[in-house]
Amino acid sequence: MELTNWLEKRVRLSPKRTALVFDGKQETFSEIYDAVQKVAGQLASFGVRDGMFVALLGKNDRDTFLMIHALQQLGAKTVFLNNRLTATEMGYQIRDAQVERCLYAADFADVMANAAGNVRAVAFTEVMMAEPSDATPIVSHFAMETVASIMYTSGTTGKPKGVMQTFGNHWWSATGSMLNLGLQEGDSWLCAVPIFHISGLSILMRSVIYGIPVYLEEHFDAKRVDQFLRSGEVTIISVVTTMVQRLLDTYTKSYHPKFRCMLLGGGPASKAILESCFAKGIPLIQSFGMTETASQIVTLPPEDALQKIGASGKPLFPAEVKISDQDEILLKGPNITAGYLHNEAATQAAFDANGWFRTGDIGYLDQDGFLFVQERRSDLIISGGENIYPTEIEHVLLEYPTVLEVAVVAKQDDKWGEVPVAFLVTTEETSEEQLHQFCEERLAKYKIPHQFHLLDELPKTASQKIQRHKLKYL
Repeated sequence: MELTNWLEKRVRLSPKRTALVFDGKQETFSEIYDAVQKVAGQLASFGVRDGMFVALLGKNDRDTFLMIHALQQLGAKTVFLNNRLTATEMGYQIRDAQVERCLYAADFADVMANAAGNVRAVAFTEVMMAEPSDATPIVSHFAMETVASIMYTSGTTGKPKGVMQTFGNHWWSATGSMLNLGLQEGDSWLCAVPIFHISGLSILMRSVIYGIPVYLEEHFDAKRVDQFLRSGEVTIISVVTTMVQRLLDTYTKSYHPKFRCMLLGGGPASKAILESCFAKGIPLIQSFGMTETASQIVTLPPEDALQKIGASGKPLFPAEVKISDQDEILLKGPNITAGYLHNEAATQAAFDANGWFRTGDIGYLDQDGFLFVQERRSDLIISGGENIYPTEIEHVLLEYPTVLEVAVVAKQDDKWGEVPVAFLVTTEETSEEQLHQFCEERLAKYKIPHQFHLLDELPKTASQKIQRHKLKYL
């Protein structure tokens, strides 16, 4: 099934509606369309073409916004790079995705120089100064099964996997969200979450599909966001738990009546946070989703938020959820990934014989059909909304010459929710400073263990499997 080119369709339907608000400037869909077409022509002059894998390393700003849409106009497949990663981590993803061009914001010139390898890397500034190609082949339709974006997510093997998100995935994610939350005249969505994450990119996709403005913020500033929520300019915002806590700390008076949804993802909120939000009349709505589901796939209907504190909700229309015999959460729906890029083995392992997607998460459905997530993958660490897989950190530490064994677990943290902590067995005395420096060169800052504990041995089962859960209490 083919859909019309979304941006082209939107500018025909509502050219004068606001599309983007960034740094105090408002731009209509017509103005954004013209800017995107120019950037598409400039990208074409650097050889970007239909079907090409293009890595994008940017920020939450107008330039990155335009690049995302311009790449879609050309039919290129965008490989989103997390700007918090090291050059080593980015380099792996660039090679694994078989990227042919790398586009980057000037702030990341140094890391891109080390990450791109033999792939041609072009700065945004260089693109913006180029002469547009005389003949820019803009795609007329977005096929539902065509891959639009790739985002890498780590797995239990420690090797990041490229999640393929099709136009159909984005379309159904936007549709399912709208059928649950509704769409009202004057709606606008504040995006202070990274647009290299699905939580941020999904807002950009919904803006075009719904015809509503994105209020794009480069960073999350609690005081600035508080002003937006009290002004009536913004009706919806996506948040993670740490953002909610900072907003609660900033809160002085009621938000505007037009503000109707604070959509929470990236891990469950505590009962104390939920109760504080409800006491202040903050419309906090919990959800459950993954990179593989193109954002939320389970969300609490607004009318049930108070009665079902702690629940993630019910599957969005037309998705389905069920619990396996091993208490694993299984999902089905048109917003679920087509699989992992260039990794057929991982793709096959992610689905059961009947096509249900294996989340690896443990949970249950109550008598009313509401999903409660008990664990986001038993070993997963969620730090400030970022997913951290212990195995990835362990593989890095095992490269250190004196390290024999290592296990990484979550430690509760007042600021970030959870942080990683490492337990190691070494052949000789090794300082925390040495290990920290070693990790700094190979891991994003948020993945570096906050503590390193040296032990004589790690707790293990009879089959010699390390028992991470016992380390959490040491």
